[in-house]
Amino acid sequence: MKRFIATMLLTLCLATTGLCQQELHGGATGAPLIGKDRRATFTIDAPKADEVMLRLDRHQDIKMTRGTNGTWTFTTEPLQPDIYRYCFLVDGVKTLDANNVYTMRDVATVMSLFVVDDAKAPCPYAVHDVPHGTVAQVWYDSPTLKTSRRLTIYTPAGYETSRQRYPVLYLLHGSGGDETAWLEQGRTAQVMDYLIATGQALPMIVVMPNGNVDEQAAPGSTAAGMITPTFDHKQWMEGSFESSFQDIVKWIEANYRVKAAKRHRAIAGLSMGGFHSLYISANAPLDFGYVGLFSAAITPRKDVKSAIYENLEQKIVTQFDQRPRLYWIGIGKDDFLYEDNKKFRKMLDHNHLASRYTYFESDGGHEWRNWRTYLVEFSRLLFK
Repeated sequence: MKRFIATMLLTLCLATTGLCQQELHGGATGAPLIGKDRRATFTIDAPKADEVMLRLDRHQDIKMTRGTNGTWTFTTEPLQPDIYRYCFLVDGVKTLDANNVYTMRDVATVMSLFVVDDAKAPCPYAVHDVPHGTVAQVWYDSPTLKTSRRLTIYTPAGYETSRQRYPVLYLLHGSGGDETAWLEQGRTAQVMDYLIATGQALPMIVVMPNGNVDEQAAPGSTAAGMITPTFDHKQWMEGSFESSFQDIVKWIEANYRVKAAKRHRAIAGLSMGGFHSLYISANAPLDFGYVGLFSAAITPRKDVKSAIYENLEQKIVTQFDQRPRLYWIGIGKDDFLYEDNKKFRKMLDHNHLASRYTYFESDGGHEWRNWRTYLVEFSRLLFK
């Protein structure tokens, strides 16, 4: 009897293992299908649906075509090399692509993800067969904020085995983001690996902080548990992050092999991160030799009173008197912050600084496609 029971248990175990293996090896098959002409074909099985729409980056919602077997399809025109997000609307209900394991979170929105590359003009955001750097998520103590907080840090290939000291780029996210945003949505590691390996950028360390001082780290990464990501933070763009930023710089320079001097430090950010970069550097003109404003917010909130934001024009003039090596401003033609950036440049020009900053204008609006491009363009100019 015992032998019978043991045999049955073994049989059940093997059967369960087989089912598990089927589950592990079945399912996602890779989607969408990208042709050699860079056309993407999307497919979803929804035999009972009356209508299926494709929501694809930089496109209006697209009506998909139903086949006789209840499979809906759509093929795009050739796509430019880039990263694309998409989802399906099945009778109005948002659905991720079950055949695609790759997703991207932007604040609380999750979309399916794919990359279009081009062998003739490689996309910097794709993964290439080059030496890869290391990404670490580390915790630092912030005496100013009286708490520990998390940073995402990229170190270039060879850092661990080298005695070399490296310059540092402090790269700041936008509103609703966190210390994972530039890594996951900006593809910072892939960009840096590619630019460094191809000689387009010098090896550097990239530090990506969390700019929301009322949270220690990205949602789900603290004792607060799996809270919902949100734009609504109690402390944002009110001076606390800027006032505590030196805690990050001091910690990095105490724990990493870096070149601790103005000409070896850069700071840049998108939207709210551009706002932070603007005011951090303006209030510390001796600290950063390179400043990048990517679709930057310029004007402080009306309900905020902080010495950090006072006398900006005078601080900017002082900052430029200290000869920053690069002051770089990038904005899209359709960005809702375009006019604010135009007024900011007018102020610079009024102070005879027109030849002292670099301006980069792109198509499109307030979107990751532009910010990834700005990161590439800005990084190519650093520390040279």
